[in-house]
Amino acid sequence: MLKSTPHSELRAERDFESQSPFSSINLDTIFRILRRQWPVIAGFTFVALLAAVIFLLTAAPKYTASMTILIDTRKTQLFQTQQVVGDMAIDSSAVESQAEILKSDSTALAVIRNLKLLEDPEYSGEGSFSLIKTITGLFVGPDAPDSQERKERMAVEQFAKALQVKRVGLTYAIDVSFQSLSGEKSARIANAIADAYLVGELDSRYQATLRASRWLQDRMAELRQQATAAETEVQKFKAANNIIDTGRGTISDQQLTDVNTQLTAARAGTAEAKARFDRIQNIAQEKETIPDATVADALRNDVITRLRAQLLDLTAREADWSSRYGVNHTAAVNLRNQMRELRRNMSDELSRIAQTYKSDYEIAMAREQALQDSLRALTDQSNVTSQAQIKLRDLDSTAQSFRNLYDNFLQRFMEATQQQTFPITEARVISAASEPLRKSFPKTLLVVAIALVAGLGLGSGVAFLREQMDNVFREEDQIEQATGIECLGVTPRVEIASTAPSAPADLGQRILRSNIGVNRHVLDAPFSRFTETIRRVKVAIDIASLRRPTRVIGVCSALPQEGKTTIAANLAQQMASSNHRVILVDADLRNPALTRAIASEATEGLVEVITGKRAENEVIWVDPVSGLHVLPAVIDGRISHTADLISSDEMGNLLNRLRDKYEYVVLDFPPVLPVVDVKAASYLVDGFVLVVGWGKTKKDVVMSALSSVDLVSERMIGSVLNGASVAMLRRLEASEGRYYADYHHGYGYRKKA
Repeated sequence: MLKSTPHSELRAERDFESQSPFSSINLDTIFRILRRQWPVIAGFTFVALLAAVIFLLTAAPKYTASMTILIDTRKTQLFQTQQVVGDMAIDSSAVESQAEILKSDSTALAVIRNLKLLEDPEYSGEGSFSLIKTITGLFVGPDAPDSQERKERMAVEQFAKALQVKRVGLTYAIDVSFQSLSGEKSARIANAIADAYLVGELDSRYQATLRASRWLQDRMAELRQQATAAETEVQKFKAANNIIDTGRGTISDQQLTDVNTQLTAARAGTAEAKARFDRIQNIAQEKETIPDATVADALRNDVITRLRAQLLDLTAREADWSSRYGVNHTAAVNLRNQMRELRRNMSDELSRIAQTYKSDYEIAMAREQALQDSLRALTDQSNVTSQAQIKLRDLDSTAQSFRNLYDNFLQRFMEATQQQTFPITEARVISAASEPLRKSFPKTLLVVAIALVAGLGLGSGVAFLREQMDNVFREEDQIEQATGIECLGVTPRVEIASTAPSAPADLGQRILRSNIGVNRHVLDAPFSRFTETIRRVKVAIDIASLRRPTRVIGVCSALPQEGKTTIAANLAQQMASSNHRVILVDADLRNPALTRAIASEATEGLVEVITGKRAENEVIWVDPVSGLHVLPAVIDGRISHTADLISSDEMGNLLNRLRDKYEYVVLDFPPVLPVVDVKAASYLVDGFVLVVGWGKTKKDVVMSALSSVDLVSERMIGSVLNGASVAMLRRLEASEGRYYADYHHGYGYRKKA
């Protein structure tokens, strides 16, 4: 049935569809695309898996052995007295630096020389084929004979490709992996890398310590001479200035130090006494304030402590009674009077304490003044020898500096000498390499998985690209979504080559020949899918007749070769076989394919009727099998005014006469886009059936045809997708179930014995 869709909406939908075939993509659309394109996806997947299998069969297996080295400086700290043994943080950059040493060319070269890998074909390059090397040789000529240095460099490059060094997470461990064609060789080389690294570390430490020892020894001799000369100058100066050192400095310095110490203590006592005196005065001035606990504790006065406790108790009672009986109650007033008396007593006690603190403060000030006078006298006395002491301190400081430098360098020299013999490094092997049990390359499951994913991904991409480029109709919902016209069904491609003897046409009685090929397929195969689709078209026409008279049905297509003639002929045959009066009219005056297919013997037809040369009864042919009447179109030459003929008043009168005689009038129209005949005669037709070539006609072509003839779109009954591939239909309709796909092939019927 036609779904009412205005012409403007059809044009908008056409523009929308032309922009992007996947503009309204959803999960169902994806599944449909996969069902249509699964051979492409399967093909790419098969090729990818085949390539993976070939790679697995031809690739040389490789084995990877791993060992782990831990960077730990605590071992070396056991022999360093200037550092504390314990958990020490190692800088992350230091661990990365050690990893780079493991990957360095020096380590690789040491392993190559120790294991004599230059004799191994895997690293010497002998017998190996290099496409790049061969192509390069065609232009620059053959390489010169390899020297020992060149061989080692090539071996180092090959060695570096097989080596992998990485830090284990955020730990201080370094994982060293080596890949080789032999499992035993990979383990041997991995352990040799660790040995070469440890030996290199020991050697570098020894060389560094040796260089430091030589430099320290030269520096010590120079410092020893300077320290001896400085100490001699100190002794000479003391003797010249009569300075006696008691071990604690000069005598005047000791006296001055003692007095200064006593003066400092006296000043502290004076400050403390003044602070107590100032604090007690501030408390005494606050008449109504209760001294807090810290003041009471500082004073250590039992009287104040007892009075304060009583005052706090009375304060709590007064607050309780005031809340119960009111502020002006006698009991509350008495409590407040008692509190006032206690505060007065506390104030008197604080005044007495203040006098005591004042006396202590005055005594402390007197003692401080006495010490100040004594210090001043000693200072005047020490000025006499101050110049000499300054010079002495300068000389002594110089001598002490040289002595400290000498002692420090001596200690460093002894440590460096000891460390030359320490076989200790900051690294140790915590997991030695062992021969791997299985190959590491190629990984079968990984290669197959990658090939599978790559094949599926590439196949899906190509499938979606084909869908985007394949702008044709293959399913019913596609044409319904694009045009708004209900798709009445999909007819499979029918090719019948009948071998039965054919009765010739009767020219006198205008009886068609008995064999007209696919144009009577609905009668030859009544249970086929093709016939069932034609029945759906007939039912759609009958339903449309319930709303408005639909007696004249035009069958058209957008382009030639879409099967409209076959559909028109079989539709008319189906109606006629149901005991209806039906006439099939070949209205294609440009290319009367229907007449050539079933009434090629006719000499006159539609043109003669329209021009008045013949009556329709004189040119109508009859099908001997179904009783279908056929009005052919016989064209002797090309007619330029076919649109005028097909849309003329005579054509309208002919159709009116046919309406009176027949229940159905089926017109086989020419295609819409090449000629204007359909547009010219559309007003004479009650309803149209659009035939679209399955997987052939472009979507924009169909939309252009519908938009070019507005009346056709308005009177459209439905559409038929014609000429579908049976194998493709089975794949597209697999989701409907096997019974649905095989229903038209005889399931559910029992053959007679």
